[in-house]
Amino acid sequence: MTRTPDGPPQGPARKGFIAEVKDAVSLRAALLVFGVLALQLAFITSYVGAFHEPKLHQVPLAVVAPSQQVAGEAARRLAVLPGDPVDPRVVADETTARREIENRDIDGALLVDPRGTTDVLLVASASGASLSQAIIETVTAAEADQRRSVRIVDVVPDSPGDSRSLTSFYLVIGWCVGGYLCAAILAISVGARPANTHRALIRLGVLLLYSIAAGLLGTVIAGPILDALPGSVPALWGLGTLLVFTVGAITLAFQGLAGVIGIGLAILLVVVLGNPSAGGAYPYPLLPPFWRSIGPALPPGAGTFAARSITYFRGNAMTGPMLVLSAWAVGASLLTVASALRRHSPSTKGAETADRSGPPSAGRTDP
Repeated sequence: MTRTPDGPPQGPARKGFIAEVKDAVSLRAALLVFGVLALQLAFITSYVGAFHEPKLHQVPLAVVAPSQQVAGEAARRLAVLPGDPVDPRVVADETTARREIENRDIDGALLVDPRGTTDVLLVASASGASLSQAIIETVTAAEADQRRSVRIVDVVPDSPGDSRSLTSFYLVIGWCVGGYLCAAILAISVGARPANTHRALIRLGVLLLYSIAAGLLGTVIAGPILDALPGSVPALWGLGTLLVFTVGAITLAFQGLAGVIGIGLAILLVVVLGNPSAGGAYPYPLLPPFWRSIGPALPPGAGTFAARSITYFRGNAMTGPMLVLSAWAVGASLLTVASALRRHSPSTKGAETADRSGPPSAGRTDP
C-alpha cells in the first residue's frame, strides 16, 4: 500500500503494459511462437512450391512397332520433345509393354501402327490420374504434329470408389498423422524425454500396439467398409502398421534429442517435406526436381507408392519403399533408445534432475 500526502492509502502500483507482456509471455514461449511461424511458412512454401506448376519430366514410356526402324524413329521423335517430358525406350511387343507397366517399370506405352494413322497409347490411371492425363496430353500433341491420332487404353484402371487414385495417398496421410500424434501424446502426458531405456522401450512398445490397431482399422475403413481400395487387407494392414510405427518412432527420436521441439521437427520432416513430395496428388514425374528427389526417401512417399502397388499392381516394385520405411523405423528406434541411454549416463544425471523441476511441456523427462 502507498499513501499520498493529501489522501487515503492507495492500492499496489499498476504494472505497465510492457511489464504485463513480459509476465504473460516468457522468452521460451516467444521462441516457440516464432518457431511455429517458421514451420507455417515452410509448410506454405513446400506445398505451393511442389504443386503450383506441375510439368511432366522424363516419364518412362515404351514404344512398340512392327519393325525396329519404325519404333526407333517414333522414339527419337518423342525424345526430342521440348522440356524432355518423356523418356522413350523401344520394347519388343505389346505383351512386354503391358508387363512392364504392371511391374511399374514404365508408366505408359505407345503402340505404333504404320499401316494406318491411329496408334494405341497404353496408360495406368491407378498410378495417378494426373500422371496418366499428362501422358495422354503430351503424346496426343506429339502425334498430332505427325498428323496421327491415338486411342487410349487404360491397362490398370483405378477402382470406381477411388477417385483419381487418391485414396491410398489419403490413407497414408492418415496413418502418418496418427503416428506422430501418438508419440506427441506420450510426450505431453509424461515428459518429452524418457528418463531411462526402460521407459524408451515402453514407449516404443505402446507405439507398436497402437500401430497394429491403426493399420488394421485404417485398412478396414478404406477397403471393406468404404470399398475404396480393392487391395489385399493383410498386406495393407502390414504396410499401415509399419508406416504408423515409423512416423511415431521418428517423432520419439526427435523428442529424445530436442524435447517437445522434436514434435515440430517431426512435422517438418513428415508433413512439410513428406506430404507434398509423396506422389499423391501429383506423382513424381510431375513434381519439381527437389520434391521429386526427396519424395521416395521419406515415409509418406514410400508409403503412398507401396499402397498403390498393393492395391493395383499385385505388390510389384515394393522392395525399395519397404526398405526405406524399415530403415527409418530401425534408425529412429535405435536413436530413441540411445537418447535415453545418454540421458541416464552419470555425466548427464545432474542435467536430468534439473529438467525434472519443470512441467512436462518444458521438455522434462518422465518420472
